[in-house]
Amino acid sequence: MAQDRVAIVTGGARGIGRASCLALARHGFALAVVDLREEALAATVAALREAGATAMPIIADTADHALAKASVDRVLSDWGRVDVLFNNAAMPQTKRILEITEAEWDREMAVNLKGYFNWAQAAAPAMLAQAAPGSLGGRMIMTSSVSANAGPSDQAVSRFAYATAKAGVLGLVRGLARELAPAVAVNAICPGSILTERTEEAFAPHMNRIAATTPLGRVGTPEDIAVVVAFLATVEPCFITGEVIDVDGGANIN
Repeated sequence: MAQDRVAIVTGGARGIGRASCLALARHGFALAVVDLREEALAATVAALREAGATAMPIIADTADHALAKASVDRVLSDWGRVDVLFNNAAMPQTKRILEITEAEWDREMAVNLKGYFNWAQAAAPAMLAQAAPGSLGGRMIMTSSVSANAGPSDQAVSRFAYATAKAGVLGLVRGLARELAPAVAVNAICPGSILTERTEEAFAPHMNRIAATTPLGRVGTPEDIAVVVAFLATVEPCFITGEVIDVDGGANIN
């Protein structure tokens, strides 16, 4: 059944992805939720449907190029369009330069950078085709990290390899913002210290220090990112592309 507005969210089962799916649903989007964690994915899709949204689970490794195209083709076949791609799937990497193996490095780049290329390339043709003079055909939003600019902090879950991939995401966003203009707006969000299932254990010993060194005085939540995702997905008129928005409570003011 055709839908009026369709969003694809990778890494949508938990944390920032789940919160963003719920936020986009409140704005009337049908959601294609992409993740490898089947149980968490099913729970998020159930929550979306309970809230009255149309939702489709897609079990996929975002590093698989062919699967990204097949998944977007499925969304187009079922719903007829793709308006928003939120590239959010990521994996941590705690190892340092003298510990990490080549295979671990390659996997980090495959998920955290190549995966974003995979889904952007798969979604771009539909977005370009949907564009009309003076009207966007689609929007891409990509999760980077404040560590892309500053390197990982002491309390960060991931180290240099993650920061490297997330810096690559910023280059991808800026390049695509120019290449896909004026049909598609492409922007990045750089989360700071955000409390999720993944970061909770690493943050626990540092909670007071994180809050004390953050101008807004607290640790971030997935909802803090989700409201920015929803803004970039819906703002009209949209005159924002190629931008990088830090959502970190002011911790990295420069």
